[in-house]
Amino acid sequence: MKSKYCILLTVATLVLILDQATKLYISRTMELYSSIVVIKDFFSITYICNKGAAFSFLATSPYRLTVLTFVSLIALAAIIVFFRKLRPDQNFTAFCLSLVFAGALGNLIDRVRLGEVIDFLNVHWYEHYWPTFNVADSAICVGVFLLIIDMLIEEKRQNRLKK
Repeated sequence: MKSKYCILLTVATLVLILDQATKLYISRTMELYSSIVVIKDFFSITYICNKGAAFSFLATSPYRLTVLTFVSLIALAAIIVFFRKLRPDQNFTAFCLSLVFAGALGNLIDRVRLGEVIDFLNVHWYEHYWPTFNVADSAICVGVFLLIIDMLIEEKRQNRLKK
């Protein structure tokens, strides 16, 4: 099997297992809306369910499940298309795309299975809260961040080659 597909299979499997296992654990051991302080005034485990996308976008729309499922499927398909076009030496890019793929798939599984996404990681600075998120959201954000860095490095490399 080609290296990039090994990366996809390994990363996606590990992220999906961690994402789904933590969501299952939270949903089985905590009451909805309950919270456990981990680091006072900074980090808590807070069990919530998000019917929408990031920042509860579309949470009240009657078409939210259809739209968010469709967008997730399009994103997954686009990632596969980009993935197939990667050069054999683009293992880091494959890693980044694998994180985004796994995160999108993890949240899609929740939407299809539950009609909403389980979130539980709650970062805040005293009373200033960031929206609660999960492992899949983290994988997407880290993957996109690393992908941007990778693209900047690749652009510099291409510019050096042109000179």
